[in-house]
Amino acid sequence: MQETPRRRARGGGGAARRASRSAVSFETAHFIERKIPNLDILHDEALEIIETNAETVLEEIGVMFVENPAALDRWRAAGADVQGERVHIPRGLARELIKTAPSKFTQIARNRARDVEIGGNSLVLAPVYGPPFVHSLADGRRYATMADFEAFVKLGYMSKWLHHSGGTVCEPTDVAVNKRHLDMLYAHMSLSDKPYMGSVTEPSRAADSIEMSKILFGADVVDANCVMTSLININSPLTFDGVMMGALEHYAAAGQASIISPFIVGGAMAPVSVLGTLTQVMAEGLAGVAYSQLIRAGSPAIFGAFVTSIDMNSGAPTFGTPEAAQITYGAGQIARRLGLPYRSGGSFNGSKLPDGQAGYETANSLNAALLAGVNFMLHSCGWLEGGLVASPEKFVMDADQLGILHKMAQGVATDDNAQAMDALREVGPGGHFLGCAHTQANYESAFWRSGVLDYKPYETWAEEGGRSTYEIAAAKVQRMLQDYQQPALDPAIDEALRAYVAQKKAAIPDAFI
Repeated sequence: MQETPRRRARGGGGAARRASRSAVSFETAHFIERKIPNLDILHDEALEIIETNAETVLEEIGVMFVENPAALDRWRAAGADVQGERVHIPRGLARELIKTAPSKFTQIARNRARDVEIGGNSLVLAPVYGPPFVHSLADGRRYATMADFEAFVKLGYMSKWLHHSGGTVCEPTDVAVNKRHLDMLYAHMSLSDKPYMGSVTEPSRAADSIEMSKILFGADVVDANCVMTSLININSPLTFDGVMMGALEHYAAAGQASIISPFIVGGAMAPVSVLGTLTQVMAEGLAGVAYSQLIRAGSPAIFGAFVTSIDMNSGAPTFGTPEAAQITYGAGQIARRLGLPYRSGGSFNGSKLPDGQAGYETANSLNAALLAGVNFMLHSCGWLEGGLVASPEKFVMDADQLGILHKMAQGVATDDNAQAMDALREVGPGGHFLGCAHTQANYESAFWRSGVLDYKPYETWAEEGGRSTYEIAAAKVQRMLQDYQQPALDPAIDEALRAYVAQKKAAIPDAFI
């Protein structure tokens, strides 16, 4: 059915090359390659306790695979004890199955200069995912629209420190639920040339994501490469629902990557203790990654941990807390022991505005993720109000701060230039270094520079209106959107993508639930 569009897509290479030569290219930093050690807070005895208890959970308590008879059959054939929809996984079986999952892999982008490596010492940064609301300085809080979604994709494309376009950067509620995934994917494919994520809200939407990727890249490229990562949430505690597992089955079968991640609010969906929560995280992650390998051995899978604590007075999730950081660090150690790439962290906060609370909680979360050895950081910019809100101002503020993670990950240089002995000899006692040769040669790159924060003298700041960081970020959002230029896309491929979207939309009536 899609053969004709694909043939036509291959015919537009010359036009794409001509368009590429005339397009403006915005700088994107290479994905982070850490040169600093990870922070391991768990000693070997603690890790052994967690591993032993996680295996006990899988064997004695078991996990639920609901509304998915095929999954039950697969587990039964693999040697699990299946009782109804509950799967009891014998000790050691999940660990054996995950051995075929790669410890690192490359996700390619349509601009191959922006390919990312996920695993090992790398850190790939992707934006906020899933909020139904948008909150901006100009318009306040409201439901997100497709226009908002497209604006976020543009901001992500223009943001230097972001490596990945992400997935559902916000939920465009003005488009039918059963059709919006088509528009969102097309936006990622056409408005950015960074890597992107596929849809997971229904198995057929995962299939659409794969088909659209085949149009964009070519079926042979998709068959041989990872072109998508996708977020598969576990319905904690210990439940794998048919919708998410159905999407996982499509992606794994196609050799595309899945982030298999518990979604835990500690005290509500997991025990209140750090060790108990880590036990559950490991059990759920093990079962999910093992199932991906039952679908297709060798398919890329990322061990995920999304964990917050809870305010015991209001029941609201809390962010940037020491307990959440401890779980983030501990889950990183578990992922490395399992030999799997690790997803966690983000610009987490519970604030309603990009204010002091948002800044403190976000900084705590981002820094913990860097030191925990995270390989793929979803929600790295734009998150507000516990994930209910995507904020364009917070997006550019966070994206600016991600530059600090790049700088920190470089570690401390020790070469001759870094030793600066010539500068010390030139200046000597009582002098200053502002005009010395070493400073003049290095001042442009010596220090990380913010593109948002204000360091002007008070008088200058006051004369320019005394703007808050929120107001400065709002102005930057507008400048970035005004400066945006769409990356070149082969016209024949673009036409084929549009045709696929139109055909799929016309085939079914709108549904808003």
